[in-house]
Amino acid sequence: MTETNVTPESQVEAASKAFEQEFERFARFTGDSNELAGLDLEAAIAGERALSELRTRHLGKKSALAAAKKLIGRVAPEGRAAFGQLVQAAEAAVTEALEKAEQRLKHHIEAARTARESIDVTEPGRRPRTGHRHPITILRERLEDIFVSLGYAIEDGREIETDFYNFDALNIPENHPARAWQDTFYTTEGFALRSQTSTVQIHAMQRRGAPVRMIAPGRVFRRDTPDPTHNPMFYQVEGLCVDRGITMAHLKGTVAEFLRRMFGPDTVTRFRPSYFPFTEPSAEFDFSCFKCKGAGCRICKNSGWIELGGSGMVHPNVLRAVGIDPQEYSGFAFGLGIDRMCALMYELDDIRLLFENDVRFLEKFE
Repeated sequence: MTETNVTPESQVEAASKAFEQEFERFARFTGDSNELAGLDLEAAIAGERALSELRTRHLGKKSALAAAKKLIGRVAPEGRAAFGQLVQAAEAAVTEALEKAEQRLKHHIEAARTARESIDVTEPGRRPRTGHRHPITILRERLEDIFVSLGYAIEDGREIETDFYNFDALNIPENHPARAWQDTFYTTEGFALRSQTSTVQIHAMQRRGAPVRMIAPGRVFRRDTPDPTHNPMFYQVEGLCVDRGITMAHLKGTVAEFLRRMFGPDTVTRFRPSYFPFTEPSAEFDFSCFKCKGAGCRICKNSGWIELGGSGMVHPNVLRAVGIDPQEYSGFAFGLGIDRMCALMYELDDIRLLFENDVRFLEKFE
């Protein structure tokens, strides 16, 4: 039995036929441009990768044509030129077919990608949704505007305080009963989250001395069980005025003017005796219901009055704690909860709604 002779020319012919047979499945990439119209972007990208692999198989270093090139030097001199031209012609045909298919496929991919990412500038745009202020922020800024117009400065302070600023300087020494209802969250020894913004008043008097006229809005903390009217974290504003000759009449006039500017010129104010360790005498103040004008409704619990906060003349011990002579200076202080006032003004049944970050609730204040 004799072995079939394999000539160099037959190797080139076999390589060309193998390419043509495999390239048949890419025929749609070389025909009319309409044939590519139904090809989606993902399929076109996959076809581009397949063409790249086809190029490697038929034109790469390990391809049949590459092997045929190595045979040129072994062909007899009289047939070497003709064989070289044959190899070059086969390689050129393969290269041309691949480049044509790749170029058309590349244009199709670019067009498909542009169509997918294009924007119709004639369509109405979607504007970004803008935020808005929280209801507590709205009320706080309104309070600040009123007191600034009355000549008060706005003071801010730290939320972690020492026992001295949170209790001792406010005439609440250790083991004083008032520490129980102002119990707060303690961190390391000697430090705690402030239970009232009166701490800012102590810092202000130490830094500025007397006279001083300021309000201190901010966040405070107490160990309250959350319910519709209580929260372990809430917002408060406290006011302070210290000067020569300050009396209870100044306190009543300031609070009455603030409430008139907040709820209207017909608002009536009343004071009831109370007790606070850092003021003496002390009083809680109410104002006539802004909803029913004193007739009685759900907001004022049919009493005609709304309880708002506490006040009083600054205790001499507080003035002494910050180095102010109570024989020369006197002053008044007052405080109220911003959260509860916010709940009253917006008729909220539960102050916890203010802190739950429910977008459906907050959208009502846009």
